[in-house]
Amino acid sequence: MSESVATPIYLVGDVHGHLKKLLVLLQRAQLIDSQQRWSGGQARLWFLGDFVDRGPQGIAVVEFVMRLQQEAAAVGGRVEALLGNHELLLLAAYRFGRRSTGLGSSFLTRWRRNGGQRADLAALRQHHLDWLQQLPAMALVADHLLIHADAPLYLRCGRTLEEVNASFSHLLRHSDALVWEETLEDFGARGLFANPFVGTQMVQRFLHTFGGRYLVHGHTPISFLTGQAAGRILDPWIYAGGQCINIDGGLHLGGAGLVYQLHSSRHSPVTDSHDGPVPGQPALRAAAS
Repeated sequence: MSESVATPIYLVGDVHGHLKKLLVLLQRAQLIDSQQRWSGGQARLWFLGDFVDRGPQGIAVVEFVMRLQQEAAAVGGRVEALLGNHELLLLAAYRFGRRSTGLGSSFLTRWRRNGGQRADLAALRQHHLDWLQQLPAMALVADHLLIHADAPLYLRCGRTLEEVNASFSHLLRHSDALVWEETLEDFGARGLFANPFVGTQMVQRFLHTFGGRYLVHGHTPISFLTGQAAGRILDPWIYAGGQCINIDGGLHLGGAGLVYQLHSSRHSPVTDSHDGPVPGQPALRAAAS
């Protein structure tokens, strides 16, 4: 899917159950009003996955985004989301429970070890499952390739964006525990594009394979890559020659989070974030918690 940036396009990274922080972010971006209803008109809003786990209100975040989708669509806007590895972890815990992963634990244990919240699993209903299981793994929005994880697994799932999304869709429709386990293992990898030896080459390979001029991801908190405290992260991290944009502000680590607005590359020259402008509007921030 490709969209023009003539209509405002906003991106949000990993929420991890922090609904209150998300509401502040979206209100400051003027995408919701004081009643927590969509006020973004015809704007587009993309979430890059990981709604659940680690934080206290994962399913409430899912329900909020589901409602926001309907409200935005009613006025010509659009709210979309990608599948994150924590959605897959939760779905695996629900589907396979105490079944062994083959790695000396169970799917349920693996989910809990990765921040799974008992309240999320208890609150799951069929309409949540249906919604989560139809989420795509990647999208092309304007000239930006959106993915959740800075990990190589997408290249193993297909040679086109459509093939990758079809591969994940097939996984979610079937209960092959071994394939689920292998995918969870691969989905948990991180830091591919920050690798000092092959990171920039891998960004270029992703873009050549799936399309786009820039790659945007979440999954790995910016603070993990920069060494800063999460509470000091107020902007996306632009790296790998200016072609890769990390928007995970680390909400579950105490970060304020950010909303990133896309700009067309023909209007916004790209340089490394340490040297000058970045390919987008300044991040819209919440007050640090």
